Amino acid sequence: MVESAKKHDSQYTYSDYLSWNGNERWELIEGAAYNMTPAPSRVHQGVSVVLLSIFYGYLKDKSCKVYAAPFDVRLPFENEKDEDIKTVVQPDIVIVCDKSKLDDRGCRGVPDLIIEITSPSTSRLDLKDKFNLYEKVGVREYWIADPNGKTVMVFKHGEDGRYDRPDMYAEEDEIPVGIFKDLKIDLKEVFNE
Repeated sequence: MVESAKKHDSQYTYSDYLSWNGNERWELIEGAAYNMTPAPSRVHQGVSVVLLSIFYGYLKDKSCKVYAAPFDVRLPFENEKDEDIKTVVQPDIVIVCDKSKLDDRGCRGVPDLIIEITSPSTSRLDLKDKFNLYEKVGVREYWIADPNGKTVMVFKHGEDGRYDRPDMYAEEDEIPVGIFKDLKIDLKEVFNE
C-alpha cells in the first residue's frame, strides 16, 4: 500500500498552506502536511461525480449545500484565527447545513457529512488519521467509499462523542443517509462503470 507523502515533521498553519505551490494539493492535520498529489484515478472520480450529482439533485432547493474536492475545510481549535489554524482538509465530498460556516475560502467549522473515496495513496490517511480527526471534531456522518471493493462504510457520531460501529454496504445495497431521513443512495448506480 502506498501512503500519502508528508511534507516534513514540522508544524504548519493555514498561513503556510496558502503560500505553497498551487500545482499541488495539500492537507494539514494537526499541523502535519500531507501531499495529496497526484490527482485521483478515473474510477475514483467517477464515484465522486455520481455521489455529488445525487446529493446535488436532492439538496437543490434545501438549505444544506454539497461541495467536492478541492474544497478547503478549516477546522479551528476553539477561536483560532484563520492564519493559525493547523487543520485544513479537502474531503472528496462535503455537506454543510449551517451556512454561517461557509465563506469564499470554503468551510470554517465542522461539516455535517464527509465522504472520502479511498485510493492506494490515501487509504491509510482516510481509515486512520481522518477517521480519528472527524470523530474528534464531531462530523455527524463519515463515509469511506472503496471503489475497488465496491463498498462503503458509514460511521455515525454517537451520543458518547465517538463513532458507532460502522454500517457496511456493498454494491447491491442502498444507503440510507442518516442526516436526511428521506434519502437513500443506490450503490449499483454509484459503482456502475
